[in-house]
Amino acid sequence: MALDEPKDSDNTYDVNGHRFVVDKDFMQQAERIKVDFTGMGFHLDSNMDLGASGCGSCGSGGSCED
Repeated sequence: MALDEPKDSDNTYDVNGHRFVVDKDFMQQAERIKVDFTGMGFHLDSNMDLGASGCGSCGSGGSCED
């Protein structure tokens, strides 16, 4: 997850006043993505394996639990 500007290859979604930019190909693979803010960072949930679990950052020095 990172801050980005939309490109032609992206879809944008406005959810509760927040704008999300998602690559179209990635969205087809993920089918759905749930983003929760836990107070300590963000938690992503999807139908596909997104990598290490317990990650809680927005690319700004957060850490992932083992």
